[in-house]
Amino acid sequence: MTEVKLSGLVPDRMKVRSARILLESLEVRTDIGFHDFEVGAPQRLIVTVEIWLEDVRAPRDDDPANAWNYDFLRSQVDEVASERRYNLQETLAHAVFDRIAAYPGVKHVRIRTSKPDIYPDAAGVGVEIASFRGLWPDN
Repeated sequence: MTEVKLSGLVPDRMKVRSARILLESLEVRTDIGFHDFEVGAPQRLIVTVEIWLEDVRAPRDDDPANAWNYDFLRSQVDEVASERRYNLQETLAHAVFDRIAAYPGVKHVRIRTSKPDIYPDAAGVGVEIASFRGLWPDN
C-alpha cells in the first residue's frame, strides 16, 4: 500500500498562527497572606501559567531539546513560591510572570493564582495578570 503524503496541502487559512505552552493548576504550598493566622502557615495555592511562543512551528526533528521543558517550567514556579513569604497573590503572580517572561521565545504570558481553601462556597479566590489586554492576545 502506498503512503499518502499530505505535507504542504494545508491551506494558508488553516496554518498554525498561535502556539501556547500550558502549566495548568499546579498546586504549590507557600507562605502567603497578611492576616495574622496566615503568617507562617503555608497554604495551598493553585498556579496556572500560559506561555504564547514567538515561534509557532513544531520543534525541529521532534527533538525535546528544541521544545519547552515542562519540568523546568514547573521548577521555576515552585522556586518562586518557596523563595520568600508573600503578603499578596498579586506579588507572587508578578514574580512568576517576571521569571517566565524573561525567557527567549516568549511572546505573551498569562499567570493565574488561586487560593482554594478560603471560602467553603467558592472553588477559589485569586488573581490573573497577562502581557496583553482582553481575554486573548491579538497576535
